[in-house]
Amino acid sequence: MAIIRRVSSPPATLAAAPAPAPSVGSESTFRGDIEGLRAIAVLLVVLSHAGVAGLAGGFVGVDVFFVISGFLITSLLIRELGRTGRISISGFYARRAVRLLPASSVVMVLTLVGSWLWLSPLRSAEYAWDGIASAFYFVNIRMAQTGTDYFAAEASPSPFQHFWSLAVEEQFYLVWPLLILLATLVGRRRGRVRMAPVVVALALLSVISFVLSVTETQRSAPWAYFGAHTRAWELGSGAMVALAVGRLRQAPAWFAAPLTWVGIAAVIMAAVRFDETTPFPGSAAALPVVGAALVIAGGCAAPRLGAGLLLGRAPLRWVGKLSYGWYLWHWPVLIIAPSALGVEPSVPLNLALCACALVLAAVSLRLVEDPVRHRRSLRVRPGRGIGLGLSLSVAVAVGAAVVLVVPPTVPTGADRADLGAALAGARDPQRVLDRFIAEAARTTELPANLSPSLAESTDARPVIYADGCHVDAPVTRPKLPCAYGDPAAATTVVLLGDSHAAHWFPALDQVARERHWKLVSLTKSGCSLVDLPIRIDGLAREYTECAQWRRNALRAIRDLKPDLVVAASHVNFLAPAGQTDEQWTARWRAGWGRTFAALRRAAQRVVTMVDTPRLDEDAPECVAQHPQQIDACATPTAEALRRPALRAAIGEQAERNGVGVIDPTPWLCAARCPVVLGNVLVYHDSGHLTTRYAELLAPLLGRRLPALTAE
Repeated sequence: MAIIRRVSSPPATLAAAPAPAPSVGSESTFRGDIEGLRAIAVLLVVLSHAGVAGLAGGFVGVDVFFVISGFLITSLLIRELGRTGRISISGFYARRAVRLLPASSVVMVLTLVGSWLWLSPLRSAEYAWDGIASAFYFVNIRMAQTGTDYFAAEASPSPFQHFWSLAVEEQFYLVWPLLILLATLVGRRRGRVRMAPVVVALALLSVISFVLSVTETQRSAPWAYFGAHTRAWELGSGAMVALAVGRLRQAPAWFAAPLTWVGIAAVIMAAVRFDETTPFPGSAAALPVVGAALVIAGGCAAPRLGAGLLLGRAPLRWVGKLSYGWYLWHWPVLIIAPSALGVEPSVPLNLALCACALVLAAVSLRLVEDPVRHRRSLRVRPGRGIGLGLSLSVAVAVGAAVVLVVPPTVPTGADRADLGAALAGARDPQRVLDRFIAEAARTTELPANLSPSLAESTDARPVIYADGCHVDAPVTRPKLPCAYGDPAAATTVVLLGDSHAAHWFPALDQVARERHWKLVSLTKSGCSLVDLPIRIDGLAREYTECAQWRRNALRAIRDLKPDLVVAASHVNFLAPAGQTDEQWTARWRAGWGRTFAALRRAAQRVVTMVDTPRLDEDAPECVAQHPQQIDACATPTAEALRRPALRAAIGEQAERNGVGVIDPTPWLCAARCPVVLGNVLVYHDSGHLTTRYAELLAPLLGRRLPALTAE
């Protein structure tokens, strides 16, 4: 199965909580092993993000910190309940606000500034909204929505992406203290607080959340990864350990000590064995979650030969103390600093940047976190703590609003020749294009009359998107009739394929209107026409909906009996794990043979469009960041024609099955594939044509399509 994946998912929050309470009514005791476990988790996350080989699964630090947080926060709540007979909800949220928001607000504001100065001007508004969502703890929902957007799959990650985990925690803690209160009220007898209802409520919540984690990972990986509903069981696992501390402290050392080492081994094993292809969280998350829970549970008995021997070492405890700040700083530093320095990211550079982030964490702990959280007036008056938190969130939102109102500008040069006017009525449009392609190699400045503008480029998609005729990943049946061109015409043409077919719709629709064809659009995001199981980014599993949709689309074509099918699909598929390139090419060739044979049985004529050359970078992003050097955004044609063996296999099978082949490469490239021709932006990302450029190619496409008898 083909695998297309983007950046690995970010880590969870490393929020440092107050010292845990082992049991109801007992005194608070410092757990050096937990501080060290924090250090292990943050090191896994940071080294994974730095690109260190062998730690692709370092994102499991996410899960370790959720378990730690659930244990520590629940211990505090239960201790307060045992000591006072109640839980101060206002006091709880005040402590959270005073502990978390001062440092995170500083990072958010500076991230807004850094993004405005050095990151893509086109995504400035997106980053501003990410900042607002982070400040008010719903950024995980934004990230889940972005993760299901096919066209956002290859976008560089947001510098605010790591705040999703803070949002998950706060959403969990909106419910958990209230649930404890409700459960204890139900179980209260003769003034005594009974914890059994709390245990039952937590167990039920955790089981439901775990089931949702498994099922949602299969259905929608982004929502599974970023959702509070699929992560609650991880926090709940830590909470269950907190509720059992009294008994765990009595465990014999010969039993408790091995538990802690097994737990450490489980966490490390997950970090080493998992990677971005692992369906996560799902059932896979059980390995690091159970591992972290075992370390904490076994450590309750304080066994002399337990993992505390390692975790309690001063260096690890020092890193653990800084873990929250290091987490906050390392991600935006990794994302912004390379652009600010004008260098390409690399593992040595990333490690150096992460070291700088650790220094920033130490500084922010000393100058921001400690002075605020130790301020007596904020500790004894919950209203002030909550007020401070709201004020800081509002301040971040105001900063983001300023970015929205005053976005960074992109300098432009003079107007360039109008490509549309040059092609209109041209007797030889290819010759005109050749001239513009040659001139593009000598063009360095972004035209002032660019069409579409950079601001419009990412949203300007064919009308079939707005009409719902281009369907998204979960859909398994094509929408019908989706008729365009001349809907009443007797001649029927079908456009079939994925988004690399959909971007030809404007050109084919224009041809259909001119020739009085009825054009039926059948396209689906990420769904290759090759008759093989495939994987795409965003699902982290086999794209079963694609196979179902493909079968249903072929059935619809058989019913339509079209005069012509124009088929197109992208070819950027890597060989699946365990298969050589030769084996994968052979399977690919056979799969396309089956597809073309089925299409030839269903339609009178079939034409396939060779996949569009693919750029090295997102075109609008590149020219926005290099408006005085747009020629540098061009990609050598030899590089742009990705997967040559797969391209050749499609051509072989097309010829064998009597399928016509149209290669659009001469319409886009000579020695290099430019991103701007005259005044027209060619690509709206790295592989999809802008609607404007596709419209201009209608005359060239029309010349290559067969004449149909009913015209």
